[in-house]
Order: sequence, then C-alpha cells, then structure tokens
Amino acid sequence: MANIDIDSRAAQLGIDWSQVNLDSIHLPRGEDFGIQSDDEGVYHDDQLEFDTGFGNIIVVDNLPVVPKAKFEKLENVLKKIYNQLGVIKENGLWMPVDPGTGVTLGYCFIEFNTPQEAQNAKEKTHGYKLDKSHIFAVNMFDDFDRLMNVKGEWEAPQTKPYVPGENLQKWLTDEKARDQLVIRSGPDTEVLWNDPRQKNTEPVHKRPYWTESYVQWSPLGTYLVTLHKQGAAVWGGADTFPRLMRYQHNMVKLVDFSPGEKYLVTYHSQEPSNPRGASKVEIKVFDVRTGRMMRDFKGSADEFSIGGPGGVAGASWPVFRWGGGKDDKYFAKLSKNTISVYETETFGLIDKKSMKVDNVVDICWSPTDSILSLFVPEQGGGNQPAKVALVQIPSKVELRQKNLFSVSDCKMYWQSSGEYLAVKVDRYTKTKKSTYSGFELFRIKERDIPIEVLELDNKNDKIIAFAWEPKGHRFAVIHGDQPRPDVSFYTMKTAQHGGRVTKLGTLKAKQANALFWSPTGKYIILAGLKNFNGQLEFFNVDEMETMATTEHFMATDIEWDPTGRYVATAVTSVHEMENGFTVWSFNGKLLYRVLKDHFFQLAWRPRPASFLSPEKEEEIAKNLRKYSKKYEAEDQDVSLLLSEQDREKRKALKEEWEKWVMQWKSLHEEEKLERQNLRDGEISDEEEDDEEAKEVKEVEFEDVIDVTEEIVQE
Repeated sequence: MANIDIDSRAAQLGIDWSQVNLDSIHLPRGEDFGIQSDDEGVYHDDQLEFDTGFGNIIVVDNLPVVPKAKFEKLENVLKKIYNQLGVIKENGLWMPVDPGTGVTLGYCFIEFNTPQEAQNAKEKTHGYKLDKSHIFAVNMFDDFDRLMNVKGEWEAPQTKPYVPGENLQKWLTDEKARDQLVIRSGPDTEVLWNDPRQKNTEPVHKRPYWTESYVQWSPLGTYLVTLHKQGAAVWGGADTFPRLMRYQHNMVKLVDFSPGEKYLVTYHSQEPSNPRGASKVEIKVFDVRTGRMMRDFKGSADEFSIGGPGGVAGASWPVFRWGGGKDDKYFAKLSKNTISVYETETFGLIDKKSMKVDNVVDICWSPTDSILSLFVPEQGGGNQPAKVALVQIPSKVELRQKNLFSVSDCKMYWQSSGEYLAVKVDRYTKTKKSTYSGFELFRIKERDIPIEVLELDNKNDKIIAFAWEPKGHRFAVIHGDQPRPDVSFYTMKTAQHGGRVTKLGTLKAKQANALFWSPTGKYIILAGLKNFNGQLEFFNVDEMETMATTEHFMATDIEWDPTGRYVATAVTSVHEMENGFTVWSFNGKLLYRVLKDHFFQLAWRPRPASFLSPEKEEEIAKNLRKYSKKYEAEDQDVSLLLSEQDREKRKALKEEWEKWVMQWKSLHEEEKLERQNLRDGEISDEEEDDEEAKEVKEVEFEDVIDVTEEIVQE
C-alpha cells in the first residue's frame, strides 16, 4: 500500500501518525492485511515455482533391487543418507516396484522441501558408493522433463545483452573519504554518509520495512544483510543498494558471516509443541555469491548450547566459530566432550571425525592463523587440573598446553593480529570462600610459545573489563570496586624489557566499566555505561593523558568508525528519552547530534584491509605533513563555504522579512482606500489620528529656567 494511501486514509479516520507507536502494533498470527515485506513479491513468485514445479525432486538410480521383505530396510538406509542433506517431505520417498515380480526397479524419487536442498543432495551424493556394486547416479527430476522435450531442430540460443553490475566497492572511492553507517528507527532503515565537516549526515538510501528484525554488515563491508520471514537477503553498492542474493530459511532469527564473506550462516529455532519437549534448531550454511546451500545442521537446542558469548532460545551464538584467517577454510562447533572442525572444501569433518576432549567448555580461533585455543575446567573434584591448550588445524597437533589449579572460571582473549593470547583466570583462595584473578599471557609468534603470568598489584581486585589494543602490543584492564574502579595499561614489549609484560601506568578512581579502543590503536574511550549514565573519557595511551572528559547521558552503545577518526555514541529504545546518536572526533570533540524516535540500531560500514604495505603506511605517517596540506586546503574551503552559506542564509531571511513587510504595507494601503470608499471618502478617527501622528509639527513653548529675586537699590 502506498504511503499516500495510508496518509489519506489516516486523515479520513482522524488518526495522528505522530502519536502512534508502530512497535505496539501486532498483526494476528498468519495475517498480514495486505502489508507485504520488501521481498514478499519475489518470494511469492518463487513459492509458486516450488508448489507447481518439480525442482525439489531428485531421482536416485543404481539402487539395489530388493524384494518386498527388504524394502523397508533399504528405505531406512536412504532416509538416513538423505535426511542429513535436507528435509524430506512426508511420504516424499517413493521406490517404484515391478507389479509382476514385486521387487524394486533399482531407482527412487525423493522430494525435499526446497529446490536448494534437492540440488545440494544431488551434488553431494552423485557417485556415492553404497557398496562395490551400487554407486548412486543422481539427477534432478526437472532434467528428465527437459531432456524428454528437446526439439528435433537445433535453434541458436538468444544472445542476451551484457548488463554490468554495480561496483560493490564504489563507496570506498568517495572523494571526501567519508564512511557510511546504517541506522534503524521506527519502521525505517537508513544508510548515511558521516559528513563531519558539514556537521551532519548525508542521506544515501532509505527504505521503510527493509527488514523484519535487524540488519548487519558483512565483515569487509561489501554486503548488508536483512532478515525476513522467508529468509535472509544481501544488498550492496554505494547508493542504490540493489538486492544481490537471497537465502531461503523460513523464520530466520540470526545470521553470521565468515571472516572473508564467502559464507553466510543462518539460524532458526522452533519452540516445542509439547511443553516437555526440546526446542528444535536448524542452521544452514550458504555460499554468499551463488545462494547455494552448502550444508545444514539440525538438532535440539541443547546440542548447540555449549560455550559461546550469547544465547538465543537455549542455543549459543555464534554456533560456528570461523578460523584460518580471511580464507574461510575452517569452522568449528563445540558439543559435549567434542570439538567438530569442518573444512569448507567439502564441508565435511577434518579426517572425517571430531576431536574428543572430555569436559571442554570453550573454544576460540586465532584471528589470523589456523590455531584453535580451548579451555577444559578441573575434573575429578580438583584432582585433575584445568588446562588451556593450543591446537594446530588441520593436523590437530597440540602446540602448547598450560595446566591451571584451583580455577573457578576462565576467559580467552586473542589479540587482533594473532600475536598474543590473554587468558583471564579466576582462582579460588585457600579457604574456597572467595576468588582472585590473574592473566596467563601466551606469545604465539615466539619460539615454543612462552607464557607469562601477570597478577595485578592488588590481586584481590575484581576485573571488570579487558581489551587488547588493535594491531598493537598493549592492553587495558578495568579493575577494583564500583563505583570508582582503576584502569591500568600494560605492554607486551618495551625498549627496556623486550620480552616481558610491563605496566605503563594506572588511572585511579575512574567512572568506567567498558573499554573501546580505536581501530588504529593509540586512543581509547573509558566509558561508564548503564549505571554510570554515559560518562566518557577520551584517552591518549601514547602520552598517557586525557584528551577530553564528557558525557552522553543514558548512552547504551559506543562504536568507532573503521578509520578511528570518529566515534558514535547512541541511546537506543531501551530508554524512552533522548533516542538517537552523537558523533565525536577521536579526541572527544562533539561534532553533531541526530535525534530519532524509536531508535534501535547503529552500525558503521566496515572497511576491507588496506592494500598498502606496512612500509608504505609508515612512510605516509612520517610524511603526514606533506599529505595533509591538500586536506587542510579542502577544510579551509569547506569552512569558507559554510561561512558563505551562513551569510546567504541570513541574507535570505532578511529579504524574506522585508518582502513580508512590503506585502503588509501594500495590503494595508488597499484596505485603507476600501474603507474610505465605504465612508464616502471620510477616514476613520483612528486613521486620522495615525495621519496626525505622522505629520511633523513645529511647536513653540516657553520654559522658565530660573527665578531669582533681587533687591534693587536706587
């Protein structure tokens, strides 16, 4: 329904849209009242194809020819094979039988829920060796139909004109070197340019009801993914954002990209109809560019609930952890006593088997290498110590292991370049009544992977937050008691102590409970969120000095732009007041604010890694003054332009006022003449008084300045 129709209908009914909370409107289950989602029409066309065609049926040939007595056994074998590759419809497996002999004919038809599942099953099982005499030959049912209707005469195929696609990296070539961000507020999703020199945002693309839950950028910023009841879709470009691909997964709730953007993982969970039953989970892995489903995983929520930073419907997310750097070679899943590592060449288990690790509770990949870290807590009532281990993939060789005693909890933090691994260990005191914390620091790139132990000056301090400096060797720790904890900075290498962790300094009694490093390092925001009401301290770690102390009241989110030049703080709809976001410079200067009712989400568009070598980046940093002259001139032009714009704005306001005054005077004169005509040429008393007041009259008057009495003597 067009917006103009909605607005006119609302006007007829006397509805004020500004007073309507759209989030409070819930349609009855199964009803949409003609309100379609962005992809509804396309998915409707696809569904017609699913319902009327045979694209979801495969034909499996070269099966064993069996009598009726073995029919059920063969059927169960086929279901066991193909249920791993897709959902077989009810009564969707049919094996024809010779009516004369009662034996099977050596082939069967299998109907899946979707053509993607059928295509995946065909590709994965064509050539499957059931035994020496039976190697599957699998074809799509539609292929038989197409080949049976081949025309007798050859016709030359029609040449389709080449239509070039949009350059998906065009947004990186912006002349002003600006970055994009996406926001969601009310029903709208907007992509904006951050234009700090103009002290505002510049609209790029806006759509109402673009997604049914949230949006997410891919890791390198190439795609924007939206979620719909039929599945997920990706969009790209610099300004028009056409849809590039869609992925069918009904009622998808969560998505996750592989680091190199080659694969998209979608997640759906379904609550049980029986209160005593378990939630069902279905996860699919798609090729991003082709939309082809590479593999799916099904099971109860309990099977996917071990480890992970967050959970939905009982399952941890992300379920799959991607490793091997940006080439997307491996991903791992944590299960009870098992770590399953898959390789993306075949989407099968490495060595066709999982790693058995008793009681393992957490795993973490190196961001750059195929190294998997894992944590196993104490077992046997403390007789068997906890351990942290590093495992090389695909060889599964253990590179390093550290046993830990009296451990209550453990968290692993990889540095972004994969050079260091910090393990925060919470240990019980001797009385077992309290805990204290320390760090085990692994130097991954050094020979034999040495480990250092770090304890705080006061080891009883509670550790509130930890964060590595991106691409650097420093880290920050918030520790102590609320509401005024301390913040300490450490380095893994200094000129005096090249191979030993060293404390750089401690900031006492800060209103902070979260750390946000700039993506380029050097600068950090010490933030007080939640109970601290949005306290912000912009800190330069190189100089160990505070650049600015400010506040964004009730701030819920903080996110640096990918270049480290700007940072956005936001108040989302968890608070009813002051919804919107504020953009700051890296040193804490407030640039501009944007207020948005029902503000839900803000996310900067990531940038891919620079093509410049480290040597070239270092050269540019050394000669920054030479490069900056160009941009200083541009900034000056912008300032002059802004000043000129202000002058033009003031001039326009003055001209508008003078025009209004002249119109008023002209109208007054017209009305005056009309009133005189109605009075046969006489003017009113008020007008006469006005006329007299306008006349300039000379008035003579006498004034006694002084009176003096004098006695005159003759």
